[in-house]
Amino acid sequence: MGKTFAEKILAAKAGLDETVPGQIVTVQPDRLLTHDNTSAIAKTFRKIGTDRVANPNMNVIILDHVVPAANETYAQSHKETREFVQQQGIEAFYDVGEGICHQVLPEQGHALPGMLIVGSDSHTPSHGALGAFAAGIGRTEAAAVMATGEIWLRVPESMRIEVTGEMPPQVSAKDLVLHIIGDIGADGADYMSVEFAGPTIESMSIAGRQVLCNMAAEMGAKNGYVAPDETTRQWLAGRTTSTYDEILPDEDADYARVLHYDVSGLMPQIARPHRVDNVVPVTQVTGLPINQALIGTCTNGRLEDLRAAAQILRGKQIAPWVRLLVLPASREILLSAMEEGIIADLVKAGATLLNPGCGPCLGAHEGCMAPGERTISTANRNFKGRMGSREAEIYLGSPATVAASALRGAITDPREL
Repeated sequence: MGKTFAEKILAAKAGLDETVPGQIVTVQPDRLLTHDNTSAIAKTFRKIGTDRVANPNMNVIILDHVVPAANETYAQSHKETREFVQQQGIEAFYDVGEGICHQVLPEQGHALPGMLIVGSDSHTPSHGALGAFAAGIGRTEAAAVMATGEIWLRVPESMRIEVTGEMPPQVSAKDLVLHIIGDIGADGADYMSVEFAGPTIESMSIAGRQVLCNMAAEMGAKNGYVAPDETTRQWLAGRTTSTYDEILPDEDADYARVLHYDVSGLMPQIARPHRVDNVVPVTQVTGLPINQALIGTCTNGRLEDLRAAAQILRGKQIAPWVRLLVLPASREILLSAMEEGIIADLVKAGATLLNPGCGPCLGAHEGCMAPGERTISTANRNFKGRMGSREAEIYLGSPATVAASALRGAITDPREL
């Protein structure tokens, strides 16, 4: 019997001939990703009793959650992180304005096929879009990895999701993954390795694959994965000079569950408050008034997302009572969007441009909501209080759906436009 991707990569990283689901292995990650929480992790690291990180080249630190600092507390945290970076000789450090960690990491060549990546952020599975095993870990675990260079992991069971069919107009990867989460539930892939496969996935851009793997976390998965191919290689060209190993699942691998989806008839999807798996077709909530619209975050802040929004809003004006917030996922994306004229189109339509970063998604500063307000967002979570008030509502959708809704001032099916 063949092996899944997770079984093969964890065996390779642990120096074993093979692994089986449930087995505990000790591995040395290729990358440890941390962000604004680095200062807190560093405090725990020092309590372990060592003065130096085990492998400075393993660490990638990106300030992205509350940037620029919203108050003195955040400013002090950022300062401590910068000092820690200098003390430890960590070269892969990206300060305020570079972008969201899950976009900057692959852009800068730190996420490659066949890598084992752990990160102190729950959406670290995003990097499986490039063929890596990428998993979120806790702050204490991250401190231990800093100190020892190792971590133990339980080999997950694997789920394979095979997708066929051609995406209809105004339907995207975000709609597909929302549909899947609505189908299997927020716990439908608990501690599983989710492999996205099939002709539809193979024809998808890296940005689209990142959406799927990013939101694998919202179905409970340990990691998401798309097999690397020519699309992956072309995207990485010029971003790295490192060699990498493409680790593919065996054709006769044994999966705990195999699901099949045909997107040919898929329509835009919406996740209603206050659960990501509370998903319905957009037609069931069309006309619901909104106060705010958000396009960006580590899920949908990429160039093709901004482009999709601009195609809808170009030459038009958003509803006067709506705040449309746009934040590119990285400096690179912002510059590309400026060169294409996308940013100008969005700003002329009434959008407020925010700096690359997490921004409103975590509800710590930019774009916080007031009680009774309603936001439609391209982010990945809509829990109570996620964007400020616990008495506010967050609806999740694709960039096209959010742009169309900002235009009308109410949740709108983008196919109507």
